[in-house]
Amino acid sequence: MIKLEDHRTEPQVNPKAYPLADATLTKTILDLVQQASNYKQLRKGANEATKTLNRGIAEFIVMAADAEPLEIILHLPLLCEDKNVPYVFVRSKQALGRACGVSRPVIATSVTIKEGSQLKPQIQSVQMAIERLLKGKTNSLLKIILSAV
Repeated sequence: MIKLEDHRTEPQVNPKAYPLADATLTKTILDLVQQASNYKQLRKGANEATKTLNRGIAEFIVMAADAEPLEIILHLPLLCEDKNVPYVFVRSKQALGRACGVSRPVIATSVTIKEGSQLKPQIQSVQMAIERLLKGKTNSLLKIILSAV
C-alpha cells in the first residue's frame, strides 16, 4: 500500500523574506505585537512603519512573508539596516493583522518606543532573539560561501 504524504504543509516562502521567524519566535513576536497594540506602542502598515523608522521611534519591525508582491515592503529591511533597527518576517499577514487587533491583513508593523513602558523587558528579549536569528543565519551563510571557495 502506497502512503500519500500530507499536502497541508506550509506554503513555500519567498527567499527574499529574510530573516524568517520560526514557529516559537513567531508566537512570541505576535504576542508582543498584541500587547504593544494594547499599550498604544504599535503602528500598522508599511507606510506607518516607514515613518517610525524615519522618525527614529521604532523598536523593531515585523513584516509578513506572504505579502503580494513582496517588493512593496522590501524597502523596510534596507531602512532598518541604516537605522540599526531589528526586523523580522513572519509567515502570515492574516496572523499579523489579528495580533495587531484589526480584522484586515497587515503586511508590516512597527513596535514603537515609549518612555517608562512596561513592555521594555519583553521588547528587549525579542530584539535579542531577532539579532541571534540574523547572526546565526549570517554565520551559516558565511560557512557555505567559504566552503565553496
